[in-house]
Amino acid sequence: MKRIVIKIGSNILADDKEGLNMKRLAAIVSDIVEMKSHGCEIVVVSSGAVAAGMKKLGLSTKPKEIMLKQAAAAIGQSSLMWAYEKTFGDHDTKVAQILLTRDDLSNRKRYINSKNTLLTLISYGVVPIVNENDTVVTDEIKFGDNDNLAALVSILIEADHLIILSDVDGLYKEDPRINPEAELIAVVEEIDHSIEKNAGGAGSQLGTGGMYSKVLAARKATSHGIAVTIVNGREKGHLVSLLRGRPRGTFFKPGTERLSHRKGWIAYSSRAMGSVELDEGAVRAITGMGRSLLPSGITSVSGDFELGDPVYCLDARGKRLAKGLTNYSADDIRKVMGRQSSEIEGILGYKYSEEIIHRDNLVLLQS
Repeated sequence: MKRIVIKIGSNILADDKEGLNMKRLAAIVSDIVEMKSHGCEIVVVSSGAVAAGMKKLGLSTKPKEIMLKQAAAAIGQSSLMWAYEKTFGDHDTKVAQILLTRDDLSNRKRYINSKNTLLTLISYGVVPIVNENDTVVTDEIKFGDNDNLAALVSILIEADHLIILSDVDGLYKEDPRINPEAELIAVVEEIDHSIEKNAGGAGSQLGTGGMYSKVLAARKATSHGIAVTIVNGREKGHLVSLLRGRPRGTFFKPGTERLSHRKGWIAYSSRAMGSVELDEGAVRAITGMGRSLLPSGITSVSGDFELGDPVYCLDARGKRLAKGLTNYSADDIRKVMGRQSSEIEGILGYKYSEEIIHRDNLVLLQS
């Protein structure tokens, strides 16, 4: 646990009566400062701006209109950062605000710039406070929820551990709000369909994601070799307990292999611009044999993408099997699909590569 991302949700920091819960934030910050004193590098992904803005606007429920939500975020963001400035300042620790949209991570250059900025701040002992830029975000460029953002930031900075602070003790076999005797799952070896089913549905009205979104975030992070823990953020001391090797909450074991930084970006941060459908032979080649995608295995093309764009690889049922960077545009692939690589130059008048997607630029997606 050297480099750690800590995700703090709206339901931890705020409620509809108090605005920002300064007492709870101070307790979490105290734990984070102690972790830093043991040599940990910490990045915080924090919700709470919209919830804080709701209090100032006199709203009792989370706004559904995008303009009102953005207004609440704009008003609440200053309160949120002031709260972090004050609580960390009490421990002589500096913080920095980082606001991101999906476009910032889907663009390769901006992705690298974001990484460099975060790592530079860490090197100076600063705690970056990351949040989605709700004041400008639209459906096309939003992360969906901060659980997903936390997973992407963990991959971005190549973290060792992602800790998600929840309003429950972890993942249960049943919903503890319905069955108080539900059993906590202490360790998850692998995230499969049964684990996703245990995660249930939506969370509180203050947040955008429930336990299901946390499990999906854990799946992204663990597949990148990052350990994940979901723990109760309303109880003081859990972060320090984890640091000292005393298990709390639900621990998701990391995958045994870490994707390269480039493949991590392709899989989780890049935005697919289209898709290609594969025949059975091509499916076997890329999923079971580690091969590149050739034109002969493509049966149809969707979208209007260009050379170098990310695209999904689908089976005949439309299931996403892989994602990769294409060597040809959608129009050119339509001309050569189903044909041999040796025919590409004769059909197109040029040949950039024998492969439509080279295996070095192709990442398999978990089911």
